[in-house]
Amino acid sequence: MNTPTRTAFVSAARLSGWVERFSAAHGGLAPVEDTDDGVVLRAHDGAVALLAPPWPDAGRPGRGPDLVSRLSSLATQERRFGVLLVRRGGYAVGVAVSGTLLVHKCGTKYVQSRTAAGGQSQHRFARRRANQADGLVERTALEAARVFAGQDFEYVAVGGDRALVDAVLAEPALRPFAGRPRVAPIAVGDPNLAVLVKAAADFCAIRVRVSDPR
Repeated sequence: MNTPTRTAFVSAARLSGWVERFSAAHGGLAPVEDTDDGVVLRAHDGAVALLAPPWPDAGRPGRGPDLVSRLSSLATQERRFGVLLVRRGGYAVGVAVSGTLLVHKCGTKYVQSRTAAGGQSQHRFARRRANQADGLVERTALEAARVFAGQDFEYVAVGGDRALVDAVLAEPALRPFAGRPRVAPIAVGDPNLAVLVKAAADFCAIRVRVSDPR
């Protein structure tokens, strides 16, 4: 039986308080562990929390007297990244620093949904959907290239439909940016400005994955 897990994004400013509440709720903590995936908290009741940094230290480790404070310090470092969110409902792209958008562009792609009457109609509908997806990929790549042009950033941060994201990054217009390091992807709803603003902040937060006691 799989252990239930849940994921949250915790800002650096809230991390210390989150750890204190996690410890209090689960009967205290064993010694904190440093792993390749992040900082691991093991509670006495069997709960486990993995605290993953938003980006690698890249020779700029966080500072502090313990693992949690160093992780928090790392997350507060100023890092610039290009954001690419795309789902079949649309796209949102931008460049952010420390979770704040500097430039952005959003667009929607309305896909009509209807039931096909027969085999030929089903084929036509499938072709239409494929053409719409191709158009969304090309449009997103062109808009992302315009937004990214002239912007200095270290990472590419992506979210949404993985296949569409990969297709967009494979477009010739994004060739200058596709090879940059990626931070861990996130799940998003249909992209719009509000989703983009939240994603930019989440990409800078500590990603917390909690496994509940068995």
